[in-house]
Amino acid sequence: MVSQEDLALAVDIIRKSKRIVALTGAGISVDSGIPDFRSEGGLWERYDPHEYATYDSFLINPEKFWQMGQELAEVILEAEPNPAHKGLAKLEESGKLIGIITQNIDNLHQSAGSKKVIEMHGNYLRAYCMNCAMQYIGEDIHRRVVEGEIPPICDQCGGVLKSEAILFGEPLPEKPMEEAVEMCRSADLLLIIGSSLTIYPVAFLPQLAKDAGAKIIIVNLTGTNRNNIADLVLQGRSSDIIPKITNL
Repeated sequence: MVSQEDLALAVDIIRKSKRIVALTGAGISVDSGIPDFRSEGGLWERYDPHEYATYDSFLINPEKFWQMGQELAEVILEAEPNPAHKGLAKLEESGKLIGIITQNIDNLHQSAGSKKVIEMHGNYLRAYCMNCAMQYIGEDIHRRVVEGEIPPICDQCGGVLKSEAILFGEPLPEKPMEEAVEMCRSADLLLIIGSSLTIYPVAFLPQLAKDAGAKIIIVNLTGTNRNNIADLVLQGRSSDIIPKITNL
């Protein structure tokens, strides 16, 4: 349980900060009903990522990905932003939060009202045709998948659709990483929420912010491998902690 002293210290740091950046991972969305893929009972226990979630496996057999995607779509389409997402949106509205860097693909930051969101791993609710590159934005494709269209097919050319979500072995898009680096270098506080900081190159960003002079606050249910560079670690559920420290 987080002490009142630590909560008060977090509030004081946030009040004194003018350029806050949030870096979010799967933990922020758990209380919206989206399990961490790597946790007990997560997606990777039921679907071997090497078989279902690599770019090469998708090219060979896209049905495999979309079989897993059917379950994922059911969860994401029903999910709603929780108090942690809403707390960050409120902090952005106040002018203190300059942006969110997220590893998540669930669109919940945008649903909560956040405007500046850098998606490092893409967005599951966007898709494109592997043949003609036609773009699909929104829930329609994934509702078709839930109803059994596996794999989903392009309305224009009949090609196979791929979610924008980045698969293992698929290069990260350069622009989001460039934006994330620039944002971290300009921050005076990096608020890390719900990320174990084990996936690179995103795990490099906290050190980048620290070297540029930013304070670091980590909010996570368990420890991270970057606790040593944090000015403050708040261990607990982000949906409990974030509203308490962003309600300035």
